[in-house]
Amino acid sequence: MEIVVKIPEKTEVTVQGFKVLVSGSKGKVEKDFSSPLFNKEVKITKETHTVKVHSESMKRKIKSQVGGVAAHIRNMIKGVNSGYSAKMKIVFMHFPVTAKVAGKEVTVANFLGEKAPRRAEIIGDTKVEIKGEEIFVSGIDKEAVSQTAANIETATRVSARDRRVFQDGIFVTEKVN
Repeated sequence: MEIVVKIPEKTEVTVQGFKVLVSGSKGKVEKDFSSPLFNKEVKITKETHTVKVHSESMKRKIKSQVGGVAAHIRNMIKGVNSGYSAKMKIVFMHFPVTAKVAGKEVTVANFLGEKAPRRAEIIGDTKVEIKGEEIFVSGIDKEAVSQTAANIETATRVSARDRRVFQDGIFVTEKVN
């Protein structure tokens, strides 16, 4: 099985074993795809304007890993050229919620009237901007942007209360790729 990923102009891809470095107009993203499952069976090679992920094995797990690695490389190429972003909305019914960015974390204060602020980690080089009741999460690594948005959403999860009444939280409203 072989999957070919095309490299657009003004994008540079470097492959060293299972480490792939993609650099473009917005920055650089590097991932290590080494895994004991397929180190012997899968090969990643770079040619003139393509990256090939291939394997001789026809096992289902190996074929899925080949497709997964190719998808990651496509996402890396797209990220360094156009970037990823997510738009989130702060929703509150009972207590006014305030959110602030402090270093590498987002602090959510007065959520459901709680005294202690809730915290969410910002992953990698992801940028978080807060404008009123909207939060914008952006970056060049799709995994880091998505995980940061998930961390913010998870930090404001309501538990031990009726979700039909307490609909407070911070929710992803739009993903722009």
